[in-house]
Amino acid sequence: MTALELAEAIKSKKISVQDAVSKYLSAIEVNDEKINAFTTLPKDKIHLRAKEVQSKINAGSDISSLAGVPIAVKDNISTEGTETACASKMLSGYIPVYNAAVIEKLEQAGMIVIGKTNMDEFAMGGSSETGAFGAVCNPWDLSRVAGGSSGGSAAAVASGEAPIALGSDTGGSIRQPCSFCGVSGIKPTYGAVSRYGLIAYASSLDQIGTIGYDIKDCAALLEIISGTDERDSTSILKEPFAFNLKKECANLNGIKIGLPKNYFESGIDNDVRTAVLSAAKDLESLGASIEEFDMPFMDYMIPAYYIIACAEASSNLSRYDGLKYGFRNKDAKILSDVYRMSRSDGFGLEVKRRIMLGSFVLSSGYYDAYYKKALQTRALIKDAYNKLFEKFNIILSPVAPTAAYKRGENVDDPIKMYMGDIYTVSINLAGLPAVSLPCGLDPQRLPIGFQLIGSAFSEKKLIDTARVYQQHTTHHLTRPGGFDA
Repeated sequence: MTALELAEAIKSKKISVQDAVSKYLSAIEVNDEKINAFTTLPKDKIHLRAKEVQSKINAGSDISSLAGVPIAVKDNISTEGTETACASKMLSGYIPVYNAAVIEKLEQAGMIVIGKTNMDEFAMGGSSETGAFGAVCNPWDLSRVAGGSSGGSAAAVASGEAPIALGSDTGGSIRQPCSFCGVSGIKPTYGAVSRYGLIAYASSLDQIGTIGYDIKDCAALLEIISGTDERDSTSILKEPFAFNLKKECANLNGIKIGLPKNYFESGIDNDVRTAVLSAAKDLESLGASIEEFDMPFMDYMIPAYYIIACAEASSNLSRYDGLKYGFRNKDAKILSDVYRMSRSDGFGLEVKRRIMLGSFVLSSGYYDAYYKKALQTRALIKDAYNKLFEKFNIILSPVAPTAAYKRGENVDDPIKMYMGDIYTVSINLAGLPAVSLPCGLDPQRLPIGFQLIGSAFSEKKLIDTARVYQQHTTHHLTRPGGFDA
């Protein structure tokens, strides 16, 4: 069942909320020893919540289109009374005393948070291998990565451990795991979803988004979590999205799609190139017009992104000093030792690498040479997208240059890992929305995904296009085998 189908079955009394929750908890118990998608499962809290939601449904309350549906939530989104550790030793044992804005909205909608999902530590990584709780395994091939940093959320949905999930996307952290795990995802426009309660990595880039079996599930969840929030000054969407998902989307007549040809020239696997270009042909056969163009500033996207992201990370993570909360080294005797030893032991290698890089580019004598130029490049990239959307309705591109690679293959080669974000980071730099959709399997039966990118707050157009594509293809219906769901 998709999440929407499950919600309809619950509403029509074909299945109870308690039975649905128990089914997914059983799947997690059987499968997650192999996948390692979850870090926390508050079972007592889940069953109490299920009874509460069932009572509301029995009373005839029209809560939402996803009422009664269990949802997995990434471990960097605060949940009151449930450990939220960002997959880090630094925050191990941290139990928030408040809910993130999106959790409040999930509860109002009658959804049940079934557990917190594994991730790269503080969302820093592209493979979900850098966290303190071990690597997430790809359900399609347990020897391969699930993608990052929202790998746990994508793997949980792909393996049937959860019908739907929340992730966060800083430079592709929803879209790349969706591509690697063969599921669908939405990275919304920056400001469309409140970041209140999202533990920050890079504040000007982070955005909470949705992961599901198909785009309709993702869109239904985005309707619930979107909208303004006075506690987040960057939250600018006045009303939640309303996509009218019951209305059929017939064709793509009149939609003009741009295809960045320099994305397909080098550095991309042939299998990925073939699958994504085949998806472009499918969209063309459904009525869209396709035109190639050269994406500008491609050589500067990765450097600009990592300078800005690491600079913001070094600032955001300075609060973890061993004093207020989080890990404190017990051997530290004086204040300087508390700072040095707690941060050295509490953070993993990738987090420390990014803190050091961020501190360097912000330091005296280097700010103008690196950080200021990265901000100027960001402005140029955003302006380039604005000009492209005067010509195109949507831009289509690969999500990643490869399918899922072997665990351990890239984790010790940061440059190679960072280059895996080449097609995704510019969307975050420009604050744009994008959807990730599966479009085939490579010869090793590993999923391949592509993304549709739109102008700011054009989610409806992206979702309608994605719905037409999924109505006429079956890639999103293919699931990995070997799991009891």
